[in-house]
Amino acid sequence: MTLHADLTVTRDSGFRLELELTITPGEVVALLGPNGAGKTTALRALAGLLPITGGHVRLGDEVWDLPPNVFVPAEHRRIGVVFQDYLLFNHMTALDNVAFGLRARGASRADARATAQAWLDKVGLDGHRHKRPRALSGGQAQRVALARALATEPGLLLLDEPLAALDASTRVHIRAELGRHLREYPGHTLLVTHDPLDAMVLADRLVIVEHGAVVQQGSPAQVARQPRTDYVAQLVGLNLYRGTADGTTVTLDSDTGGEFTVAEPATGPVHVAFPPRAVSLHPEPPAGSPRNSWPVTVTHIEQHAHTVRVRLDGAPPVLADVTPATVAELHLAPGTPLYATVKATETTTYPT
Repeated sequence: MTLHADLTVTRDSGFRLELELTITPGEVVALLGPNGAGKTTALRALAGLLPITGGHVRLGDEVWDLPPNVFVPAEHRRIGVVFQDYLLFNHMTALDNVAFGLRARGASRADARATAQAWLDKVGLDGHRHKRPRALSGGQAQRVALARALATEPGLLLLDEPLAALDASTRVHIRAELGRHLREYPGHTLLVTHDPLDAMVLADRLVIVEHGAVVQQGSPAQVARQPRTDYVAQLVGLNLYRGTADGTTVTLDSDTGGEFTVAEPATGPVHVAFPPRAVSLHPEPPAGSPRNSWPVTVTHIEQHAHTVRVRLDGAPPVLADVTPATVAELHLAPGTPLYATVKATETTTYPT
């Protein structure tokens, strides 16, 4: 049983979403994109909170949306949803929150509470069943919301930025816990997120949308290795350029300018990508082994964990990750002129 969704949604603002999506049983698909790309619109359409204007939504033989004659509202779809802010009922205990969906579907109070108790045990919250949401930590509330979503045995699980409300230290642990539960869940999961780490760790497949359309999809490794838009390159932390290859020389497009020598010969339109750590900075034109070298000017410096990310203007502009010691040694500051270098062997080239 596979989820098939061919979503066309047109809004009064003029925005139009066109998204084809399939999710197989046990598969976790992450939907990523910048703000306004259509992620929330897609989630609402799948949940039955927003009718589509064209296409269809099917789970196996169940037709949930087929304009203009079929529309199954949210309460009649076999879905579970974990919202960004969890949306737990503040007047209910954790146990009653998890039991709520079961009661709404006709289960007796005793059966619903027994199932809810089993799910709280499963997510490690047995000792918190009588607590109300305001007495729970962010991580505990997230696990209650997940248990509530899964307790009804949904065919489709929708996760809307499920880790966004957590602090960094809690997030690492809860991400691992969520991954374990998703691996055990036999249904179909759509994770909507803007966080590349959540997507890379939790998802089997990534679907990236920009301006209401899919721009790239594939396994996390495929997407990270060969980004196809500037947004995706930024998402996975790579410098990305477009140009025309002639052997091992790539002339970059006019919007960036410049030229690269690459390791693998190619012909025609290509992408050239390399990580910021592959960029070296020098106060003077470097001598020695052949490499790509061009003049740049520092425009911005920011701390990234244990490294420093430097944005540099030039032909082409480039991101470089350097150590704090390099910042001190080169006296880096906005306006500092430098030379950037990248070895040809550090570049990856692939067709556009």
